[in-house]
Amino acid sequence: MNRTLSSLIMTGGLLAGGQAVAADLMQWQNNSLTYLYGHDFKIDPEIQQTITFEHASGWSVGDLFFFVDTIKFNTDAKNGNGDGHTYYGELSPRLSLGKIFDTKLAFGPVTDVLLAMTYEFGEKDTEAYLIGPGFDLAIPGFDYFQLNTYLRTTDGSRPGDNVWQITPVWSYTIPVGESDIVIDGFMDWVVDNDENSRGEYQANLHFNPQIKYDLGKALKWGEKQLYVGIEYDYWKNKYGIKDDGPVSAFVGPTDQNTASLLVKAHF
Repeated sequence: MNRTLSSLIMTGGLLAGGQAVAADLMQWQNNSLTYLYGHDFKIDPEIQQTITFEHASGWSVGDLFFFVDTIKFNTDAKNGNGDGHTYYGELSPRLSLGKIFDTKLAFGPVTDVLLAMTYEFGEKDTEAYLIGPGFDLAIPGFDYFQLNTYLRTTDGSRPGDNVWQITPVWSYTIPVGESDIVIDGFMDWVVDNDENSRGEYQANLHFNPQIKYDLGKALKWGEKQLYVGIEYDYWKNKYGIKDDGPVSAFVGPTDQNTASLLVKAHF
């Protein structure tokens, strides 16, 4: 891992942790479990079941998002590691400059400026470290809208160092009868290539919204607790592998366009 980036992440974590403990101010938190079943995945085996744990929380110095996917392949096929299953996760703390310095950093649609960081992890060569400016935006109609811009650094033999990634994150609620449809998700857009001694990492775009019906609210069990719906997954040049490039001759097409059935419970 890049030493400077490591120091920044550790410093940010210590600052957030120290102030939060001193003030004892976790302002809110939400946890969820999601079950997904889908077909037509690329590179990895075609049919997959996924169980995802997610945590989101707000703190006196910023916010935190964490998730981990446990993925089971539903055929005899195995991934590149020779497994019938795998896992992947991300840890994403953001430090709010407005909160830390007790000042209002608002201009235009921007309501706060943050230092955004993400650690990506999974089986074998999947570790990546991201850091850059983040912005909270007030956009009419949206429950929330974040825009994070990162410089990516990777560990191991995987290419992808020193490329920029733009990640919007959003949620939008549409009232339907006596319940709601929620459309939320993210987009990871790697906007340039990295050509170095380890090869070429292709620019890629991963668009991953969930479209969910609040079943708990409809059944009078309580709103924002139980959802059903789909997760759409479009990934141009998945994993940074060019769809018609030399590697795709071995792994097949890399442009992914699929959807999974979804059940999601919050607690």
